[in-house]
Amino acid sequence: MQLRAEGLAAHLSKGLARIYTVHGDEPLLAQEAADQIRAAARAQGFGERQIFTVAGAYFDWAPVLAAAQAMSLFAERQFIEIRIPGGKPGKDGSEALQRYAEAAPDDVLTLVTLPRLDKTQLSSAWFMALDGHGVSVRVEPVERRLLPAWLAQRLKAQGQSVPEGEDGQRALAFFADRVEGNLLAAHQELQKLALLHPKGELTLADIEAAVLDVARFDVFKLSEAVLAGNVPRLLRMLDGLEAEGEAAVLVHWNLAEDARALARVRAALDAGKPLPLALREARVWGAKERLVERIAPRLDSAQAGVLVQAAQVCDGLVKGLRHPDWPSDPWAALRRFALMLAETASGKTGTVLTVR
Repeated sequence: MQLRAEGLAAHLSKGLARIYTVHGDEPLLAQEAADQIRAAARAQGFGERQIFTVAGAYFDWAPVLAAAQAMSLFAERQFIEIRIPGGKPGKDGSEALQRYAEAAPDDVLTLVTLPRLDKTQLSSAWFMALDGHGVSVRVEPVERRLLPAWLAQRLKAQGQSVPEGEDGQRALAFFADRVEGNLLAAHQELQKLALLHPKGELTLADIEAAVLDVARFDVFKLSEAVLAGNVPRLLRMLDGLEAEGEAAVLVHWNLAEDARALARVRAALDAGKPLPLALREARVWGAKERLVERIAPRLDSAQAGVLVQAAQVCDGLVKGLRHPDWPSDPWAALRRFALMLAETASGKTGTVLTVR
């Protein structure tokens, strides 16, 4: 049985499964989900706790299998945690987890914690065994568009709120900009607000004075800001990536792939192919698919060619080459290239796209 993290509390209130598998790459939400399971286990009398951390392919699984079958020394029920930080239990671990899931008795509650799993891992025999004999909880990062609502919900839980209407939306947007991509820090900033201010309504000034800029940006999320034509956000993300020491080459590769994808889709449309087929052949999917689907039909071949040419020029700049009409600083070149992409995505015609 599969659950999302937000549905876990309701599930636990109805009773406990034998095995819980928490997986995802958002540390705060994964920790909170595991804590909910631990608290429910204690309330149900699972008093003795054992923890096993799988460190590498040569981990000895025998003690884990034995623990599940041993009688509890200090309580009627025992709680076993199996932590697999690498996400790959190995061949022996796969077989052990399958045996464990099939044989775990009712007086043992097991929590397995894992990082984000890919499609192959989610369809593996060991994961299917854990999910089939228990509950798997998938922890997803909070997307930027959902972050203001997430923050509002957390504020409400600690007895605080923002004003109704536009003022409150501005306050939440400011808060979200400062903590994007870093929910652990967002949690700390929320706790700080609870300490600094009494329960009740917070103003934008209260939040501006208290909340630090602790945002962490993902280079692959940069594409969404660029293709959405969101210039303030893309510039903020580029500043953040540069400050964090991200490789300019990786940022360029990501942006260049977007330019080439737009050009491939435009060429396919010019060849008479339907848009869904053009997107599939260009390997555009997920959040990018919706954005490119909006941009490509109004993009002309000349614009697509200019973007690909700009990608080539920018590639040389981030690798140390020079161009007479482009800034020599790699990050300045990246900003110019990103703005060209964003202009095209937003359909602006005020600035002529040119590589020179």
